[in-house]
Amino acid sequence: MNAVDSRLLNMIQKEFPISPQPYKELADRLGLREEEVIEKIIVFKDKGLVRRIGGIFDPRGLGYRSTLVALEVLPEKLEEVAGRVNSFPEVTHNYQRNHRFNLWFTLIAPGEERIEEIIQFLGNIPGVINYMNLPFLKLFKIGTYFEMSTETAGITPAHKE
Repeated sequence: MNAVDSRLLNMIQKEFPISPQPYKELADRLGLREEEVIEKIIVFKDKGLVRRIGGIFDPRGLGYRSTLVALEVLPEKLEEVAGRVNSFPEVTHNYQRNHRFNLWFTLIAPGEERIEEIIQFLGNIPGVINYMNLPFLKLFKIGTYFEMSTETAGITPAHKE
């Protein structure tokens, strides 16, 4: 990862332009062409550095419901189950925890019925032992930002001044 890639990753996390041509704006700020920025983001997605670029909204204001789900999964099935979880567009993100309930994820869907349908399906996948549904009751939004730089990425600059 070079300095431009690091800066672009930082920008799409904190400074993504709300405009008709956001990738052109990012490109202008970086001294690149719009096509270059789009190509870089495609590579980031292919490498798993970027999963999604989009707004974050209060699901209740849009008539949706959300919940946090914790799965207890056999360790040898964890990757397979995580792949099945990720196959649902209603899943915003998931993460592994060092706990009996070792796979956690959030769901946002048009109603409780769809949430229950997904949870029931995932709860019946071989390797899933148990699950907890922890529905959204009160909004707590914690901003997450991952500083990307050659230093934090473990990359040594080609030369030092």
